[in-house]
Amino acid sequence: MIKGDWSSTNFKWKPDFEESMARIEAWYLSDIIDRPPVRFHHHNAQFNHNESSAKTWPDLKSRWFDAEYQVESFIEQNKNKVFRGETFPIFDPNLGPDILQGFCGQKIDFGEITSWTYPQIESEEDLDKIVMDKENVYFKKIEELTRLALDRCDGRYIVGYTDFHPGMDFVASWRGNDKVCLDFYLNPELLKKLIDISTRDFQAIFDHFHDILSAEGHPSANWMGVPSAGKLHIPSNDFSSLIGRELFDEYCLPILQKEVKAMDTNIFHLDGKGVSKHIDSILTVPEIDAIQWVQGVGEDQPIMQWIPFLKKLQKAKMPVIVDVALEELETFMDEMSPEGLLLWTGCDSDEQEEDVLKRLKRWR
Repeated sequence: MIKGDWSSTNFKWKPDFEESMARIEAWYLSDIIDRPPVRFHHHNAQFNHNESSAKTWPDLKSRWFDAEYQVESFIEQNKNKVFRGETFPIFDPNLGPDILQGFCGQKIDFGEITSWTYPQIESEEDLDKIVMDKENVYFKKIEELTRLALDRCDGRYIVGYTDFHPGMDFVASWRGNDKVCLDFYLNPELLKKLIDISTRDFQAIFDHFHDILSAEGHPSANWMGVPSAGKLHIPSNDFSSLIGRELFDEYCLPILQKEVKAMDTNIFHLDGKGVSKHIDSILTVPEIDAIQWVQGVGEDQPIMQWIPFLKKLQKAKMPVIVDVALEELETFMDEMSPEGLLLWTGCDSDEQEEDVLKRLKRWR
């Protein structure tokens, strides 16, 4: 993590931007200025959004590709919002989690709230299908969304970059989870070649969009909602929930180390207990600056059952983002010390948000 000089950075929808960034940068060091940072954000809010536009499209892809609609609807939804705490107004150009694969030739299918791809690699000969192309329809659309959001910004909000997933999740998307699991034992050479391809173009793609945004004075930001100086990346490996530590260390750890090397800040997206079994390996990567802990739903809630795991991260001096339901907040605060914690919590009113900020200032 590198500290930024935010004294001349202003966003009309976030007048306390510099103050909030000071809390974020203190969090990376497990320090506290006046309270731990908090983002007001409902759990899985991105999946609970209902389209209410009177506009119609011939199909869902057309709605996703309607750049004018995507940018203007973001502005309309946020123009009267107060961004309290460390909640930042960020537009992230989005065509779904498989966009990097789309840049490299995979067809993306679009649903109501997410998108997906289908495996295409059946043999080594198929590896030639994976070709990054800046004239690709998905690349051009993300570029259009990015530039249009910057054009309409007028100093009001931050424009971020899209949701990149290189590494093993890229591999699993092209090959399929079941085949990758078999490849460890039956076809390791194919797997290693696909792994090499998975980060081949990533840095150049990342830098392309980073350069567009930084030229306009925007910090590095994305769906995580945590702006950063320099280059911020969100590494992840959801696939690793299917394998043990030996395979993770042999195949996944080297690619993670390569993926984060050129970045200034890395927040690892740790998606659930299946991935958490690899935490000791992940913590060996010095470029990992923080962890986003996603405890899952159903039996993986409430958050209190994960207190020992969160304390382990605190003991390791690893800052962590934690999603805490409002009704659990007081109990959580009683059990945890605030150092190194960035909270996400959902509120339904301005009064609730103000109350949370007051409570957090008393947390010691």
